[in-house]
Amino acid sequence: MRKSTAARAAAAAAAALLTATACAGQRGDDDGASAAGGDCRTTGVTGTTIKLGGIYPLSGPASAYGTISQGVSAYFHHVNDKGGIRGRKVEFVVRDDGYQPPKAVEEARRLVEQEKVFAVFQTLGTPSTAAVRDYLNKRQVPQPFVATGASVWGTDDQHPWTIGWQPNYVAEARVYAKYLRDARPRARVAVLYQNDDFGKDLLGGFRKAVAGSGVEVVATQSYEVTDPSVSAQMTSLARSRADVLLDVTTPKFASQALAADARNTAWNPLHIVNNVASSAAVLKPVGFRNVQGVVSATYFKDPADRQWAGDPEIRTYKEALHKYEPSADPDNQFNAYGWAVASSLHKALDTMKCPTREGLRDAVRHLRDVKVGLLLPGVTLSTGPGDAFPIETMRLMRFKGERWQLFGDPVDTRKEFGPLTK
Repeated sequence: MRKSTAARAAAAAAAALLTATACAGQRGDDDGASAAGGDCRTTGVTGTTIKLGGIYPLSGPASAYGTISQGVSAYFHHVNDKGGIRGRKVEFVVRDDGYQPPKAVEEARRLVEQEKVFAVFQTLGTPSTAAVRDYLNKRQVPQPFVATGASVWGTDDQHPWTIGWQPNYVAEARVYAKYLRDARPRARVAVLYQNDDFGKDLLGGFRKAVAGSGVEVVATQSYEVTDPSVSAQMTSLARSRADVLLDVTTPKFASQALAADARNTAWNPLHIVNNVASSAAVLKPVGFRNVQGVVSATYFKDPADRQWAGDPEIRTYKEALHKYEPSADPDNQFNAYGWAVASSLHKALDTMKCPTREGLRDAVRHLRDVKVGLLLPGVTLSTGPGDAFPIETMRLMRFKGERWQLFGDPVDTRKEFGPLTK
């Protein structure tokens, strides 16, 4: 049926109103320029640029994570060479907090008040992210896709400007719990965990997920990020004679725990290492022969896995990393993580008529099965009312030879255990 002239005029007027509304977001407190396609006068956005900030531990005890920023940077350089995001080139400003929360606050202030960024895309680590969220939420600066899986980022409705990206630690714990309940229903589990919200979140999620089953936590040992090593904790856990070791650590301490496990020939538990310490860069110093059979879980494609050699997104990622970050190892999963999360932000920005801070805040909370090239088949981004966890599906993997190998089916923890609430 053909529309009447009046109907077409009404539709055009409605479309114009929607565009004006979408682009009438927060005005910046500086001299941001108006942009094509509507009035996008927002701090950190001009007609041709979007300025983003990121805070990573380029130094300190968690410096292995610092390379994530290279994966992010390579992605944005790649996109810029293709015309940018909706015609705007991305400027990505990286700051180092040394994995120290007070330093993270200092750098967040610098990014917002001096660099005038549009958003603080990625703060890494639960302690640093928690330290800066009050400030960023008070200033109404988006803090999207933080590099930490703490469940609080998806359950805290007092900080709507902050949201996670990767599977939360409780969801990850549920994957390991399901695996043990199915494969080792009488497992006795020893747990090494970081003594902060990160470690406690995963441990607590695991305890709840195995409650009422035959799987039992028989020993726990914690460590501080300032500790020189975890050798004493590993010695204590070995005395438990547990047949499973759940390793909830960051890269430095994961390497130490794996090495201690390899040296103790009298104790041979199934070693489960949490995702954030599963990079081959963590395992390689221990010696691949010493980490055979270690189990973890993942949600994005391992660039070192031969099965993805012909994957278009993996090829693009490796070519771009070589071109823009030639010192970065393309097989390092942390670099692939950076590429994947930057691609996810790109998808969110694409949903808006023009980038505004309120628009980005809302966009990342209304994702509908968004596909991202480096995520595993069956893993998409989904958020909505009452669910601020973009990714809650993972697959198990086992280390064999010199790389991880996927096994089992994808585990959708929403379906297996129900939604995660406060």
